Amino acid sequence: MIKGQNFVLPAGEVTLSIRVAAPADLVALSVTDRGTVRGDHDLVFYNNPLGEGVRLVAGPSGAPAAVVVDPAAIPADIAEVRAVITLDDPAATFASLAPPIATVTDAAGNTLCDYRIDGLVNEAVVIALEMYRRNGVWKIRAVGQGYAGGFADLITDHGIDVEDAPAVEPPVPTVSTTRTVPDYSRTVSNPMLRYVAAENMLSIDQRRELDHRKKVVLNVLTTGGVPGARARIVLVIDKTGSMAPLYRIGAVHRVVHRMIPIAIQLDDDGRLEPYLYAKQFAALPAVTVDTAEQWCRTYLHLSGVHGGIDYAHIGGANNEIPIMREIIDTHDPTIDPTLVLFFTDGGFNQKRQITALLREASALPIFWQFIGLGAANYGLLRELDTMDGRVVDNAGFFDVDDIDRIGDDELYQRLLGEFPDWLRVAAAAGVLR
Repeated sequence: MIKGQNFVLPAGEVTLSIRVAAPADLVALSVTDRGTVRGDHDLVFYNNPLGEGVRLVAGPSGAPAAVVVDPAAIPADIAEVRAVITLDDPAATFASLAPPIATVTDAAGNTLCDYRIDGLVNEAVVIALEMYRRNGVWKIRAVGQGYAGGFADLITDHGIDVEDAPAVEPPVPTVSTTRTVPDYSRTVSNPMLRYVAAENMLSIDQRRELDHRKKVVLNVLTTGGVPGARARIVLVIDKTGSMAPLYRIGAVHRVVHRMIPIAIQLDDDGRLEPYLYAKQFAALPAVTVDTAEQWCRTYLHLSGVHGGIDYAHIGGANNEIPIMREIIDTHDPTIDPTLVLFFTDGGFNQKRQITALLREASALPIFWQFIGLGAANYGLLRELDTMDGRVVDNAGFFDVDDIDRIGDDELYQRLLGEFPDWLRVAAAAGVLR
């Protein structure tokens, strides 16, 4: 595995172990969707070797202890088990050591994957692996995120009071298959940047820009109280004739690139699910960080045949009804909520039909963020805040004269500013299940 890559785990217990060229410990933190433990018992280490579905076992001779995870025994309110390497010497760092290697094996001892954790510098603590539940399936992700503070800071940021932490009796493991809704009413202090494996294919400058944008996205989510939120990201792009100037100068191309950090931070696979729309619509192949440039060259056109799609069938005048209907009808309520990023340069004149669709969709785990490109007639979109008859307020809107002139801080704040509130309200109303 490489940093950011994930792997679907087979059924049954798995063992997480490490090889480190210095005395070290492997500990496990069981955290909720908020990124925090429920209590001290969710920290499994040498003084508390048994947790709910997680236990510490002796490693090979001379090697640190290993962590065994039984997914069937993990409580429903635990979303992730994080495996953390800590060096025994508080003055030591990974800078002078060979990269540690994390290994995942199945119950029979077969190696499922290895992860060489490169790039560590002055850290003495690293979150090596993250085992997480996604739509009923358990996966493992290569994290490799060095932690700037020491071990005490790490567990404090995960919600454990180091000074007052009592000695706890190992809890009785419980088995639950109930899917719980994240508690979006609480704040969390340990936000984490997300990575996907394809980032390793970018140039240094591209990775630097991407990391900056992911940090801005994470800051918006953290400020909104939902740093651990997950969502499927649907990108809808206007392909009407009036958009020609924006296509011609590459503005739409740049919009796509700026949406990728949102997908990486929110979507499990870091993908954008794109559509072009006019009178009709076309569902296009997913956009990922490594395919974005080629994707833009292939599909961002107003006419012709591209990727086997005849753009004449999409049309040149706007009609939002078919694409909105498609998103509603194809939504899977058993997966993560959907965030729709809907870019348009105006229209939305079919007030009655669009209002009816938004009212219908308000009972679904879908949030619609509409973005107006340029000064135009946005009709109904300017009235979203006063629209009645909805289970929850499920849509936001803002417009900009020139999206290229908006910095990342402002853009991501405007794109994601209403999403955290919707998550909380939708969860309270039973829209998120």
